[in-house]
Amino acid sequence: MAINAENSVVGIEYEVKEAGSNEVVDTNKGAQPLEFITGKGHIIPGLENALVGMSEGESADILVKAADAYGEVNPEAVQTIPKEQFEGIDLQEGMTLYGQGEDGQSVQVTVKSFTDNDVTVDFNHPLAGKDLMFNVKVLSERDATEEEAATGVVGGEDEHCHSGSCGCGH
Repeated sequence: MAINAENSVVGIEYEVKEAGSNEVVDTNKGAQPLEFITGKGHIIPGLENALVGMSEGESADILVKAADAYGEVNPEAVQTIPKEQFEGIDLQEGMTLYGQGEDGQSVQVTVKSFTDNDVTVDFNHPLAGKDLMFNVKVLSERDATEEEAATGVVGGEDEHCHSGSCGCGH
């Protein structure tokens, strides 16, 4: 069976580097597989599109252009904010901060610079503007159940935790 563009439950092992670099940016080798349901936007589109048609046990090197990964760098995503909004934080250039945006979504920013009054932050993803090279192995592939397809959750809503250790109460 091959991975479908919609509603395949896929487990992969991966290693990712910036294209042209030998430095590993992220990997799950030696850890749990990354499991996701295709067509739900769980992983970057360029990687998901390249996996469609692959089968369990298959490996590939996949180049994902910046536009199909974390997007191009958006200069408007660099903003200057009053320093008072960072009260209690020992600011350092290059540090990553996590918070909540006005819409309630989680946001990640990188501190570019700061003065006594202002902090300049970059809302772009750290890998924005970068082409990525993935080394991927498909460890598992199957059709999603009706519940998985409806909820977008591998194993369904109540089956993501079998031990009760995740804090969900099941």
